[in-house]
Amino acid sequence: MLQQSKYTNICLPSTFAETFMDDPPQITPLDHTEYMRFALSLARRSPPKPTNFRVGAVLVDEASNRILSTGYTLELPGNTHAEQCALRKYCAAESIAEEQAGNVLPAHTVFYTTMEPCQSRSAGNVPCVERILGTRSGSNRGIKTVYIGVKEPGTFITANAGQSKLEQAGIVCMHVPGLEEEILQVATKGHRMS
Repeated sequence: MLQQSKYTNICLPSTFAETFMDDPPQITPLDHTEYMRFALSLARRSPPKPTNFRVGAVLVDEASNRILSTGYTLELPGNTHAEQCALRKYCAAESIAEEQAGNVLPAHTVFYTTMEPCQSRSAGNVPCVERILGTRSGSNRGIKTVYIGVKEPGTFITANAGQSKLEQAGIVCMHVPGLEEEILQVATKGHRMS
C-alpha cells in the first residue's frame, strides 16, 4: 500500500513512511543533489564510532520518483552498512529473501549513497557491492544506477574498488558533486584524528 508523503511527487510504501524525518525536504524528480542531501540526513542518524563510516542510502524507483527504502550505517542489528539496511528493509516489506530482490525491484531502480559502496567486509559480511550486484540476477534486472557522494577514503580499506566493480558489471555509477566536505565530516564523526 502506498501512502503520499510530505515529499512533492513521492509516494512511499506505508511500511517505511514512519522511518522518514518529521519534516523532510521536498524532492522533485531527478534532483540528484536533493536525494543525496536526504541520504546525508540519514547518515547523521548513524551512531559515531571509530570503526565505521556514517553512511546514508536511499533506494528509489527513478521512473515514478518513489522512495522504496532507506538505510544508514548500524540502523539494523549487527555491523550493518547503509545499503545493506535499505535492501533488507525493502525485502522485508516485500516478504522476500534479499536474493530475490531483483525479481521485484522496479525496472528503473537506483541507489543514492553518501559513500562508494564497499567491495570487502570483515568475515561473514557480504560487501555492499555484492548485494547490489545480487539484485541483477532477477527478472527485472535490479539496480541500474548508483549515485555516489564521495569515494571511500582509505581509512579501513586501501583503494576500495567498489565503483569499478559495479561499472564492470554494467551498473552506471554517477558522482553527485557539491556535498563532499559535509559528507566526509558526517562520515568520519567519531574517528580519532591523528
